[in-house]
Amino acid sequence: MAEAEKPLLIKRYASRRLYNTETSDYVTLEDISEFIRDGREVQIIDLKSGDDLTRQYLLQIIAEHESRGENVLPIPVLTDLVRSYTTQATSMVPDFLAASFEMLKQGQDQMMENMTKANPLAKSFAPGMEAIRAQQEAFLKAMTGGLQMGTVPGHDDSGSEPEAEDSEELDAIRKQLSELQTKLSRMDK
Repeated sequence: MAEAEKPLLIKRYASRRLYNTETSDYVTLEDISEFIRDGREVQIIDLKSGDDLTRQYLLQIIAEHESRGENVLPIPVLTDLVRSYTTQATSMVPDFLAASFEMLKQGQDQMMENMTKANPLAKSFAPGMEAIRAQQEAFLKAMTGGLQMGTVPGHDDSGSEPEAEDSEELDAIRKQLSELQTKLSRMDK
């Protein structure tokens, strides 16, 4: 695996200081946020216990951005996320978020492609779009714990057909995603 493809290993010391193992220096949450915006994967490990703290720190970065007024997550979305931890929908939330962000990413890619075809100068917007995409991916990983698209915790992947109730729920989710995609398409115009 090439160096750029490996996650940047950050070690957290007992003093809670974060240590970049590549550059041998201490980093802040803002530094980690910058690495992620630049497209780098990070992994934060507790030095003493060996526990993976990546999710915890990604959520902290998101919370800090939100508290500074950089609101990406509307209150109803946050409320629904909190509710999902106490309902049976918990197992569906990661897949729904992953599918939603994937649709958003595809919509952005299509928009950039269309803009580039229409105006070659549109490529100058690409760095900003890449930063947005990196932030979305960081958020998605924080919310789903790094689950890949199509995986559901505890799901039997033996190839058996989902139950009718599950199928109806999936159809409802697909319909909602389609409606979101339509709204996003209208916003691009």
